[in-house]
Amino acid sequence: MIGARLKQARLLAGMTQRQLARELGEAGFKITAAAISKYEKEKSFPTARFWLTASNVLDVPSTYFSHQPVKRVEWLAFRCRSRLSKRERDRIKAYASDVAELQFELAELLFPNANPKMRVIPVKTLADAEDAAVQLRNDWDVGDRPLDNLAQTAEDRGIAVIAWHDETGYFDGLSGRCNERPVAVVNTNVPLDRFRLSLAHEIGHLVMDVVDAAEADAEELAYRFAASLLVPAEHAYRELGRNRPHIGWGELMSLKRKYGMSMAAWLMRARDLQIVTQNNHLDMWKDFGSRGWRRDEPEKYVGDEEPLQLNQMAQRAVAEGLIGPDRITRVAIDILDDENELIRDGEYPTAGELLEMSQDERDMWMEKMFELAETLDFEVFEAFGEEEF
Repeated sequence: MIGARLKQARLLAGMTQRQLARELGEAGFKITAAAISKYEKEKSFPTARFWLTASNVLDVPSTYFSHQPVKRVEWLAFRCRSRLSKRERDRIKAYASDVAELQFELAELLFPNANPKMRVIPVKTLADAEDAAVQLRNDWDVGDRPLDNLAQTAEDRGIAVIAWHDETGYFDGLSGRCNERPVAVVNTNVPLDRFRLSLAHEIGHLVMDVVDAAEADAEELAYRFAASLLVPAEHAYRELGRNRPHIGWGELMSLKRKYGMSMAAWLMRARDLQIVTQNNHLDMWKDFGSRGWRRDEPEKYVGDEEPLQLNQMAQRAVAEGLIGPDRITRVAIDILDDENELIRDGEYPTAGELLEMSQDERDMWMEKMFELAETLDFEVFEAFGEEEF
């Protein structure tokens, strides 16, 4: 298992085995890519000095390697452009797996009697996808209203919503299940209305069973589900009517502000529900494109869609002494308050910096760290014998 954790940390850092070997060498630990491969496959085992150096190079706590995940994520759908590299896809999955495992571990500690299971609805046609979205709204008990905050609404209903700030421009979304609990990973480096539609799309992949889909492929069904979740058909008919030759741009700007769905998506929604004909839709779409709005729409949607549940649960679990701060920081995200971040904020040296010190300096810092350790809770760590040190 410790070899799998090394691989996970390497993927999280976006490195190949060869790149990791080079970075370790620059940090003073000479090693080959072949040796790292053996470590990951657990055909041989490294020294304690390797783990200390690797934790510094990979920017994870040393306890990251010894942790044995009790939950596994099964990924269902990965939406991205073909130009997104496999290395970057692996990096996103590695990060999301760590965060999802921690989030559900915290949920079980704090809400042991909760039942977050989401029912799966068989879907074959586009009409089925529309109905599935309406059924989910009923299950969520959100009433007949626009969903002002989809991310936090989904979190409150048991979905782990994980934000990923994509720098490549090629990643859209990812969905899966962690021990049967739903996980949705969404790119935050996009306009807020696009984030909401993308999150609704991933929720569609989690809700719908499209194995026997005949009318359309899974992506088209998920898109129809997403549009229906944000703007149910009855809402669209109420706002637009049932037969329109044309829809004004100012009208769509107002609806975007009200429902948090883009003007482009509203145009598609009007076409799909036959509020406008296909020909009228094409004419409007050409005008829309000629104005340069496909890249940058004139009206910005302003709202709050930040996932908050992980942060809130982490702060509470640490404050109540249910889990140690090192377990939170193991996933390499800074979500704890300052009093729990004494080591990570630079007040204390990293493992790599300790290795570069003289013995006297190292002994001085170790004494200070042992004093700090008396005030904090840590998980038991027995990966190495005394002879390693």
